[in-house]
Amino acid sequence: MPKKILSGIVVSDKPNKTVTVLVERKYQHPLFKKVIKVRKKFSAHDEKNIFKNGDKVKIIECKPYSKTKKFQVMEDKR
Repeated sequence: MPKKILSGIVVSDKPNKTVTVLVERKYQHPLFKKVIKVRKKFSAHDEKNIFKNGDKVKIIECKPYSKTKKFQVMEDKR
């Protein structure tokens, strides 16, 4: 099974070796046909603490680093 790759914006970099990434996706409601915007926050592993607030990054699914951290930062899109 392929690993999930998501792109989003870093909204918090306070914990050590961790960034919080806000991922936004849009989809159309099946009955009402209205476009709905859904936002979700993911904790991602950042080994070298190089990403700061506002950076656009891609995160990839990986082995769990902790209870909530199941992604790691793949690259940035500066």
